[in-house]
Amino acid sequence: MVAALSITVMLTSYFPYLTYAIPAIAGLFMMVPLIECGVAWSFGAYISSAAIILLVGEMESKILYVMLLGYYPIVKSLIERINNQAIEWILKLLCFNIAAVSFYFIASSAIFGVSFDDFGEWGKYGAAAFLGVCNVVFVIYDIGISRIAGYYMMTLHNKVKKIIK
Repeated sequence: MVAALSITVMLTSYFPYLTYAIPAIAGLFMMVPLIECGVAWSFGAYISSAAIILLVGEMESKILYVMLLGYYPIVKSLIERINNQAIEWILKLLCFNIAAVSFYFIASSAIFGVSFDDFGEWGKYGAAAFLGVCNVVFVIYDIGISRIAGYYMMTLHNKVKKIIK
């Protein structure tokens, strides 16, 4: 059900200006099997949704979902088991930056045939500035995931638990 919901949400990424927001929202649904059933089930839901999204999703959105935002809530929960906030943030930012740089190279050169170098000297700085802004947005997204998970635990967890039983 969660995979189907993620796929349905990802289909709305064809609307303009939702290219980056929709994969972030679709990835949040992976928290439900993570909380209710564990890491293995949530990765299963992610893999099944990612496979279908690769077939039907909008190009940029589906790459972003598959490369980071679809599995990040699951990885976040694993990283947060370390219980050392400095190490946790280093690992989260490392995970994000590896995915973001990979996304940039795949999306810009392989799919769209564009790079920041095409924009001259400012293009080189533009890539670094864009990555910096993306890191700030990622930190806000990470905090948002924690808050949404807390809200889920307080309001919906017991109701969903009764249904799953």
